[in-house]
Amino acid sequence: MRYHIFDPTGNITALVSDSVDVTDQPRMAARIMRRHPEVEQVGFVGYPDASSTGSCTDFELRMAGGEFCGNASMCAAVYYALQKTVQPAEVSLRVSGAAEPVCIRLRRMDGDIFATRIAMSPMLKIQSMHLSHGIAHDSLPVIFMEGISHVVIDCDSPLFALLQRRELAEDAVRAWCEQLDAEGLGALFFERKPDAYQLTPLVYIPGSSTTYWENSCASGSAAVGMYLGMQNKAPVDITLSEPGGNIRVVADPHTGSIELHGHVRPLGSHSL
Repeated sequence: MRYHIFDPTGNITALVSDSVDVTDQPRMAARIMRRHPEVEQVGFVGYPDASSTGSCTDFELRMAGGEFCGNASMCAAVYYALQKTVQPAEVSLRVSGAAEPVCIRLRRMDGDIFATRIAMSPMLKIQSMHLSHGIAHDSLPVIFMEGISHVVIDCDSPLFALLQRRELAEDAVRAWCEQLDAEGLGALFFERKPDAYQLTPLVYIPGSSTTYWENSCASGSAAVGMYLGMQNKAPVDITLSEPGGNIRVVADPHTGSIELHGHVRPLGSHSL
């Protein structure tokens, strides 16, 4: 089984390019993540069947848990481009958890680093929900998106203290995911500092039974961007400082458009 590792802003991602039955994908993903502890998520890529409804797309990506992942989508677009003699400037990708194809624009920079830009699917809704863990509780904004949802935990929330007690935070995100009946859930610890917006994402995916403190989270970044845009009632263009680096988010609450700008670096190919 051949797989390829990429670094999209520190959110290390493995993409399997050989065919693996969907029922076996979580097990294969677990093997790769045991072999490479730095890998935070695993996806499975391939060319669409010409007879399928996705035949208008260039490439397909299915995450091991069936969720949507923006960073893995950008990695898949780079992997697709690297297979071509003439590298495309745009890749159309069908991704698990997204009803419509995702468009990724890319530009090769120095060496093997690609500047990438992804048009994210619009959010479904934002809803304030009462969440608790232990004696701490709060009404928090939940951003529902295709394939994954996110809870924004601002630094003034009593639940922000979970950032310092990570085992409790992991218990909480799993419980909240079940409570919300979500395909996947991110707990986004968000701080507004004088010189930066800081984001620490924790993501739980039931389909692959993974709970991970991610170095960066594309869909979580998109969720925060749209949340701030709706708060301000105006478009936002912000840079989020995450453990693995910076992600730029451009979101317009009036049109629902969300665009992410990042970088992807291939780290090598392997077999298992």
